[in-house]
Amino acid sequence: MTRRAPTPDHSTPDLRQRILSAAEALLESDGLAALSMREVARRSGVTHQAPYHHFQDRESILAALVSLGFDELTRRLARANQRSVHADGFAALVESGQAYVGFAIDRPGIFRIMFRPEHCDLSRFPAARDAGARAHLELERMVVLQHGEAADPGLADVYWAQVHGLACLIVDGPLGLQYPGLAERQRFMRQSLSHFARRMLGMPAAP
Repeated sequence: MTRRAPTPDHSTPDLRQRILSAAEALLESDGLAALSMREVARRSGVTHQAPYHHFQDRESILAALVSLGFDELTRRLARANQRSVHADGFAALVESGQAYVGFAIDRPGIFRIMFRPEHCDLSRFPAARDAGARAHLELERMVVLQHGEAADPGLADVYWAQVHGLACLIVDGPLGLQYPGLAERQRFMRQSLSHFARRMLGMPAAP
């Protein structure tokens, strides 16, 4: 009696992670326009129908990547906040900024879609929206750690604008062209964040 080969289980968590990893790699190498269910399946080494066992459509894949991105950003900001309890204000601000901008440098494909509602409508994906809210809470926590409970609520937006703008200029803007290498980008990031931290804390400029 001939034994039939087992049918592949396309509903496994491992396949879901393979699909997300392939999608992130595709975003980084070819950009958002190249991302399709069929291309993600091809890069994952599965049939073109397999991704539909985990994701309804292309935007569902993007939403899962956005959730993962915000979760990692939250962890990085939380670690910086935890260490800031035992650090001076200047060091704490620089480390928090590096947590944010460093994430963008490390994961540019995901970073490019996390704040773009035209690419991923978070009103359709509560998990991704909630992940973003948790990341913002860590940003607000950093402001309280720096300035106390009486900190102006708008101050968090000032810090956010600084780190997000710097991240965009490095990842996709002229600063990325000026500093193409990873080590160069990281060095410039630290210098820029140090300058900003001194300004915010009223410290004299570095010699």
